[in-house]
Amino acid sequence: MTLLLWIVVVSLRTLTGSCGSGVLFTKHPSNQTVSQGNEVRLGCAVEGVTEPDITWMKDGEKLYSTDQVFLTLGEQHWETSHSVKSVQQQDAGQYWCEVEFHGLTFSSERAWITVEGVPHFIQEPQDVATFPSASFNLSCAAVGPPEPVDVLWWLGGVKEGGPQPSPSVLHVPGVNSSIKFYCEAKNARGISVSRTGTVHIKVLPAAPVGLQVLRITDRNVTLSWSPGFMGHSEISICVIQVMRISGRKWNLPQQEVQVPPYIHTLTGLRSYSNYSTRVSCVNEVGPSPFSPWLHFITPESVPSVAPKNLSFELSELQLSLQWAKLKDDELQGKLLAYKLQWTHGGEPQEQLLFKENSAQISGGARFFNASIQVAACTSVGCGPWSPPVLVLPVSAQHQVQRSHMWVGLLLGLLVATIVGLLLTVAAQRREKETKFGSAFKSPGPESSVFFTAARSFSRNVADLHESTLDSLCISSELKNKLQDVLIPERLLTLGHVLGKGEFGSVREAILKTDDSSVQKVAVKVLKSDITSSGDVEHCLKEAAYMKDFHHPNVIKLIGVSLHRRPSQRLPIPMVVLPFMKHGDLHTFLLLSRLGDEPFDLPLQTLVQFMLDISRGMEYLSSKNIIHRDLAARNCMLNENMSVCVADFGLSKKIYSGDYYRQGSVSKLPVKWIALESLADNVYTTQSDVWAFGVTMWEIMTRGQTPYPGVENSEIYEFLIKGERLKKPADCREDIYEIMHRCWSPVPKCRPSFQQLVCQLETLHVTLSPSAPLKEPLLYVNLEGDNGEPDREGGAVGARILGPEATAEASSWSVPWQRWAENEEKDWLMVGSGAALAIGGDYRYIVGPCGAIGAEGEEVGLVGRREDLGNRVFDESRDEEDDIVIEV
Repeated sequence: MTLLLWIVVVSLRTLTGSCGSGVLFTKHPSNQTVSQGNEVRLGCAVEGVTEPDITWMKDGEKLYSTDQVFLTLGEQHWETSHSVKSVQQQDAGQYWCEVEFHGLTFSSERAWITVEGVPHFIQEPQDVATFPSASFNLSCAAVGPPEPVDVLWWLGGVKEGGPQPSPSVLHVPGVNSSIKFYCEAKNARGISVSRTGTVHIKVLPAAPVGLQVLRITDRNVTLSWSPGFMGHSEISICVIQVMRISGRKWNLPQQEVQVPPYIHTLTGLRSYSNYSTRVSCVNEVGPSPFSPWLHFITPESVPSVAPKNLSFELSELQLSLQWAKLKDDELQGKLLAYKLQWTHGGEPQEQLLFKENSAQISGGARFFNASIQVAACTSVGCGPWSPPVLVLPVSAQHQVQRSHMWVGLLLGLLVATIVGLLLTVAAQRREKETKFGSAFKSPGPESSVFFTAARSFSRNVADLHESTLDSLCISSELKNKLQDVLIPERLLTLGHVLGKGEFGSVREAILKTDDSSVQKVAVKVLKSDITSSGDVEHCLKEAAYMKDFHHPNVIKLIGVSLHRRPSQRLPIPMVVLPFMKHGDLHTFLLLSRLGDEPFDLPLQTLVQFMLDISRGMEYLSSKNIIHRDLAARNCMLNENMSVCVADFGLSKKIYSGDYYRQGSVSKLPVKWIALESLADNVYTTQSDVWAFGVTMWEIMTRGQTPYPGVENSEIYEFLIKGERLKKPADCREDIYEIMHRCWSPVPKCRPSFQQLVCQLETLHVTLSPSAPLKEPLLYVNLEGDNGEPDREGGAVGARILGPEATAEASSWSVPWQRWAENEEKDWLMVGSGAALAIGGDYRYIVGPCGAIGAEGEEVGLVGRREDLGNRVFDESRDEEDDIVIEV
């Protein structure tokens, strides 16, 4: 055993000092004690290795020093040294050197460098938070060398006691206000001063800040907030108070929430209700003040119950219905309509919509023995159906009540007798005439009871005086062009106004096709006080142009209709166009920047808008069409978020904010007109290119008015000096270069639309479609199944769309559509998501008395929405600075 131990020891010494092949450490580093700031040098020598790679180690880590020197002491005998010119405390430690040979590492003996100097702290005093007059301890520790080290405390600028050996703990019996403190460490070399700490007195926290709604549904809302000043004490609980406002204030039980995180979901709320909430947070001292009240409205839901007490009065001429109104808590939304469904002979019939909780329907005899149910509808959908009520004459009702006392065969016989009597009466009065027209006729595929529609009493009888193109004083050529696109007025049901001006308006409408389907359209209508055949022909010429357009980025004509006016010689022409779901591009851009809910438009989307417009204009120029009025306000966004060039004449008269008038001639959009057009009234495709460049500038500035600060009367002088629109902020140089070339003073030097399409396509390819948005683009689905927006500016059914959602753009909606609160007649937006949720036949929406309002005030089938914001539109208007332009 002794021999084995001796062999192991010899082997270890060999590995330390030699590698068994003549390699030997002939010099080892030695322990050294130096004063701080002095130089120190360590030496190490090895023999038996050719050009060895000697490495210095400190506390187990390699040293990479530029001061290392190698000396040759003889053949295969090398010496190296490591020096530190100014030793500091961090240089103290254990050092040795290592050499590698044949894959093995050999180490020299180890040596210590001890640095003498002023003390250095291994524990400095930390800030303290305490209650007034409560005692606490402060700690401080420092080391040399040289030792010993004494610690002296300073509290509020006053020395506390005498020196104490390190480490030191100072007991403070208590303070009543914030105070500073530090410690001094002293040895033979000098004095070191610690960091300055602060004693904080714990106080109540400040009110939470940033309370907001993160997510909201009809029953739940998720809140988030941030704590204010925490009072030098950790916050572990926050208290949430909720109040529901419904005629009177209802305080709900407050909730305690463990924090962090500072987020909580309130559950069990009521649909379509006003709520207010606030938050207070609690630390060791107590609760903070409450945050300001945050108000929100929960989204609508379908009604929770069916209408009650459905009753009727039946006569041969009419059926009167009445039922109880739903309470607000039962309705769970804003009532859009009551839907009535009825069956006759086991067959479901056409569903009807009513605004009030009562209705009178002509042709009551048809409802004999019919089963009727009623449901209430909000924009989200309809609630449950009421129990079915069987419609019978008064005498028959009494018989039915008495029949409950009979059973079996007697009940069946009584019912059969009643049915037979009804059939006999029906046969005898089959051809009876009433003052409302024929109440009965032979069975056929079409319904025979007439209800009040938006424009006519009968759905079967065409207007006896349907207007035709022959009633207009227009050229035969124009008449022939429009003959095959003429739409009978009875197939159109006008809705709310989308835009209007001094010469006419654009209205939303429903177009009924030959196969009884309906289509949502937009209708341009001249004002009723315009009697000039020239204005009529001007409007129809625009329609004739559009008839031949077939391009995805150019708006296409659906048809032309003529509205007959009593005692007027000329009917009013109406141009029927596709309904552009997202409105005009200028409004879209403005509201992305200035709306109540601004949203981000990535550069890829903006370039796509430019590309769509250039493709549409390339198509028009190939048809030798000069637009003369290209601007963002005259470009429309369809349901796929594609831009369509629109307004080829009438728009100059509808949207008048950017135009100028000389006498009675048309106003001109001078800030979009090319230099040569302002000077010589010359319009070419190249002048349209100029306007396209200005439109690009509008897109990049998100709807700003061109030439800010330049009066309209100064535009020509501004341009003739060579001035042009400045590069928008955050606009890439290559995009500005494209638009700047469009403003060349020489028309032929401007790019063609074909060249612009190629340049923009190339630019669009360089923008990666997979690049994520900086922030997601928020579109609020106001017309889907998630309900209408809340009236406080909140939104319901929000969806986050990134570039990957481009293929699904047909589901996009816009966040600025709102419904007005004060338009009593315009109560149902026909064709909207809300109306689709209700279902039913929209031709027969009737009032409580089944009547038509005064002329021009249709009771049903008119939509409504809030003004898109006069403040937004006014920013793009410059109406007061009109100047005269020779035309």
